[in-house]
Amino acid sequence: MLVFAAQLGSLIAPAYACGCGAMVVDRTAQVSVDRETSVVGWDGSTEQIVMRLTVRGDAPEAAWIMPVPHRATVELGDASLFSELQTLTAPVSATRHYFWPRAKDWPFGGSGHRSGDGAAAPGAQPVEVVGRERLGPFDVARLTATDPAALEGWLKENGFELPDRLATALRPYVAQKWEYVAVRLAPEESGGTLSGTLDPLRLRFASDRLVYPMRLSRLAATPQSLGLYVLAAHRMEPRGAIGGRQPEVTYAGRVDTGHERDAYPALGALTGGKPVFVTAIDQAFPRPELIDGDHELRAAPADTAYRTTYYRDELLTLGGAPAWVLTLLGGALAVAAALFLALRARRRRPVTPPPPVTVPPPLR
Repeated sequence: MLVFAAQLGSLIAPAYACGCGAMVVDRTAQVSVDRETSVVGWDGSTEQIVMRLTVRGDAPEAAWIMPVPHRATVELGDASLFSELQTLTAPVSATRHYFWPRAKDWPFGGSGHRSGDGAAAPGAQPVEVVGRERLGPFDVARLTATDPAALEGWLKENGFELPDRLATALRPYVAQKWEYVAVRLAPEESGGTLSGTLDPLRLRFASDRLVYPMRLSRLAATPQSLGLYVLAAHRMEPRGAIGGRQPEVTYAGRVDTGHERDAYPALGALTGGKPVFVTAIDQAFPRPELIDGDHELRAAPADTAYRTTYYRDELLTLGGAPAWVLTLLGGALAVAAALFLALRARRRRPVTPPPPVTVPPPLR
């Protein structure tokens, strides 16, 4: 089971909420997360997230923190996965016809065409570094923490300050004994700043439910937009709105990644070439401070197929002439023909002579 999530937003230093994590930079620097794209997979017991950030700003380095329910492993992901998913679930265009003329059609005016619009237990120490790797531009530390203050200590040791609001937002994860993946982001070139699209990271961890961490997004200073692309055995849906607008399905359909492996090699490799049902979900968060939990996804009641379609409305024509005009002319001709035949039949009908006049005999 796979989930593709896209998080858009430009957030303000020193903490940046970005979907399934939070960004921390030095107070004298600024970094904005222009786009966060994540692919999340779940087979019932193991979850994986392939995540890519597009950032800009003047910070020479930053820390990104993501809570996870169990011990995680981290490696670089396949960047081509994101373009394949975008192509697979892209909206389509279609033409639909209407019969009666509208405001811009003849005889009212215009050309007759109109366009319209048709998502492991913690270690014994307060903070334990359970793994550390250098992956491309990333210095990745996998941590356990028993309280936000301990996590704050690790950040300070690495040159960062944990904002009070972020410490408060992390408390529910600490209470649930979640762990953290802490990634130190640094430019590949010495003396540079963080900018552009970073290499994707791939995280794997045990999970008995399909969950996408969203709680830290309540720290965002601007409205948030979330896109989820779910690949599973059935059509999927969030359990609730978690403080945002009602989630909207933009795509739903079954895809055989085995037969279409040439078109989607990265996706086929991720799914093992098995057929999957793809569900794309969009959701807006006009007031991020209302976000009250993490997204959990479940199977929808039915595997109903759907695809976002942008329609171009056209007046129905036959041989270049508006169908409504031809219909009216045809109707008028049919009425005229019926009247003509009725009159003609009436004229040909034989005239019945009047009965003979009987003259009574004269009286005597």
